[in-house]
Amino acid sequence: MTDKPVTLAAIVGAHGVAGDVRLKLFGEGAESLKNYKSFDAAGRILTLKSVRPGPNGAVARFAEVGDRGAAEALRGTALTVPRSALPPLGEGEYYHADIIGLPCLSNEGEVLGEIIAIENFGAGDIIEVERPPVEGKKGKRFMVPMHAVTLEAERALIDAIFVE
Repeated sequence: MTDKPVTLAAIVGAHGVAGDVRLKLFGEGAESLKNYKSFDAAGRILTLKSVRPGPNGAVARFAEVGDRGAAEALRGTALTVPRSALPPLGEGEYYHADIIGLPCLSNEGEVLGEIIAIENFGAGDIIEVERPPVEGKKGKRFMVPMHAVTLEAERALIDAIFVE
């Protein structure tokens, strides 16, 4: 496991005049952000003072942001923590950050490409794989249901019947 940064939220704008910010969440809700004292915000450390559920996400206050102008200046900034700061996972669970970028092989040994995204349209997780580029053209992409994928430490094995 590397200690790459994992994005938990992004600042989408200011909230009020005192420096609060509106957040788009990528985790398990506003309460889960309370587990972290600080976040990396594009190379700047922001110390969390408070967070609460808000319109379409959450509203947070950071010690280093004192007014609406400072909050607006952070619009579009991702809030990250090191991978090692995330809680341990149970059996069969994974963080998207751990598997995006994994090389993929079919269970018959064919090199397929790498995982570039994980989607969920309501019936379970689906991984998107991009094949290697051919003759200077971007590689084709295909999707596979997560139940057809076996995750290993350094690669993902995909059941060959799901490979196009």
